[in-house]
Amino acid sequence: MTAIDTDEEARLYSDFDALGLIPLWTIREGLMPASPTPVAVPYVWHWTDLYPLAQRAGELIPVGRGGERRAIAVANPGLSPMPYATSTLWTAIQYLGPGEVAPPHRHSQNAFRFVLEGEGVWTVVDGDPVAMRRGDLLITAGWQFHGHYNPNDAPMAWLDGLDVPFCAHIDAQFFEFGSDDVGEQVTPQFSRSERLWGQPGLVPVSTIHEQPPYSPLAAYRWEDTDAALRAQLELEAEGYPGVVSPGHAAIRFSHPGTGSDALPTIRTEMHRIAAGSSTQTVREAGSSVWQVFDGAGSVTLDGELRELVHGDVIAVPSWCEHTFRAATELTLFRMSDQPIFERLHLNQRIAR
Repeated sequence: MTAIDTDEEARLYSDFDALGLIPLWTIREGLMPASPTPVAVPYVWHWTDLYPLAQRAGELIPVGRGGERRAIAVANPGLSPMPYATSTLWTAIQYLGPGEVAPPHRHSQNAFRFVLEGEGVWTVVDGDPVAMRRGDLLITAGWQFHGHYNPNDAPMAWLDGLDVPFCAHIDAQFFEFGSDDVGEQVTPQFSRSERLWGQPGLVPVSTIHEQPPYSPLAAYRWEDTDAALRAQLELEAEGYPGVVSPGHAAIRFSHPGTGSDALPTIRTEMHRIAAGSSTQTVREAGSSVWQVFDGAGSVTLDGELRELVHGDVIAVPSWCEHTFRAATELTLFRMSDQPIFERLHLNQRIAR
């Protein structure tokens, strides 16, 4: 706050306040800092804590209209009391017990499900039944009806990711209930979207001029992701380029018709770091959330080392310097808000 030297200045500031005005010269450093100063903090949630709580919730909390989903959001301590992982990203563990049905609904927020372990649950997206299995990424874009059912005798849990905080910041939240019936509870080998869009590099001619802004492919299967990551590291060992940095392979889940991100506001990727290798040390405008899919290692977040094992969830706020290191071969899933930052030309990145 600028020092007040005269009674006239004091009256000026009083009049500003009375009219709901704030002069820039009193707030410039907070309003326009030299680099981002996020409220969210770097944080790690451990799967060994998360999953037992999800199991307990499964025993006590029913799924159905009202709560709609048994989803337990990770809440960044810097953003309390909001249930946000970062200022733009929402992440939760969703748990569905044997025989349970999560009824259909839809919303303006873009969403995905990433399956850490298990199989047997089916998600029905706009009437298309899609199997969920370990390592799969399932896409549900904004305004697509989706429900889940578990016809098996074992529970299943997965990672939910949405752009809830971003939609809340810009006042673009909408929600609508679907029918009480999840829909077609069948188990086809391939969903309709996979039959149409699941062939690498092949685009149905009938759709070329009508591409949606989100991926029309509802599921990205682990066997394809694993093969792509493995090939990058094998080619590096043979002396060919293709990895992000030494020992670090990565793929991005993309729209099969346009090559853009699978979701318009959320980037989804898979990373694999060879044992003993590290990623580049990176700072970037925009935030990300990571989950350890396989292996063990560590992450350094703004100079603080955190150990990582299977299932751990990591929040990386904007401009947080971060480096991942692999003790064993380490495979990580990543979501970020980079599509938003790139479209607005706000993406800044430093890597070394």
